[in-house]
Amino acid sequence: MADRALRGMGLGSKSFEDEEGIEFASRQQLEFKCEQGHVFELTFAAEAELPLEWECPRCGRKALRTDGALPEDKQEKPPRTHWDMLIERRSIPDLEDLLAERLELRRNEQL
Repeated sequence: MADRALRGMGLGSKSFEDEEGIEFASRQQLEFKCEQGHVFELTFAAEAELPLEWECPRCGRKALRTDGALPEDKQEKPPRTHWDMLIERRSIPDLEDLLAERLELRRNEQL
């Protein structure tokens, strides 16, 4: 019987308390615009660190803030090649000597 009394009632989804005496946290609205021209607003807490970009909910592309704040360009290191790592370990004259030795061994093998 007890479970029938709660049928049709959305437990946890509705609050029967009024909003009297409740002080809501301060908020701020941020507007974003994506490359396709879609404009949308998001609400953030006043003390939150505000993102410089957000994913557009319509097309999924990167959207930037409309207030002019731009993300910083990160300086990326170029990828290190095998040659770069080899030069860190050996000098050019050493490499020339090693090449001459290997070529000599290779020539002697083919005879």
